Amino acid sequence: MGGGYMKIARSNTMRKTHIPQPKTVRKIKGSFAWIDHRLLRNGYLQLMTHPDLVLYLFLVLAADRNGVSFYRKEKICDAISLDFRQFEIAKDRLISLKLIAFEAYSILSPNGYYQVLPIETQPPNRADELMQNLTLQLTNKWNAVNAKNRSGDKRRSGP
Repeated sequence: MGGGYMKIARSNTMRKTHIPQPKTVRKIKGSFAWIDHRLLRNGYLQLMTHPDLVLYLFLVLAADRNGVSFYRKEKICDAISLDFRQFEIAKDRLISLKLIAFEAYSILSPNGYYQVLPIETQPPNRADELMQNLTLQLTNKWNAVNAKNRSGDKRRSGP
């Protein structure tokens, strides 16, 4: 097929897609990794920070056919230029988004097995959690201000 066009099957219709360099189309040779398009389509990318994205990409590239890898924390941080704090935050966020699982080698070890999980659902709705936390913070602040005002009133209205 000349001109760098390729037919792509979609539903019952065919669509032509332009390929800028048709002689150098990538092909799967040997081992490979993939990133599930639902990461974009289901809205995960909008929730992920830069450290989340770079750690997720590393774990996808390092994973075996079951999604499992076991690089040391130090090695991962060196490879993707994250400090330990950024790494731990990104790891915890990916776990809470149910994008990865982690199982330590032992209770005392910061290292262990990472597993990239299948993307099967929409990301968790953080709006309810954020509203609850915000409400709690505002309530605590309000109570602290009121307590301060009440104690000031008692001092001013003394005997």
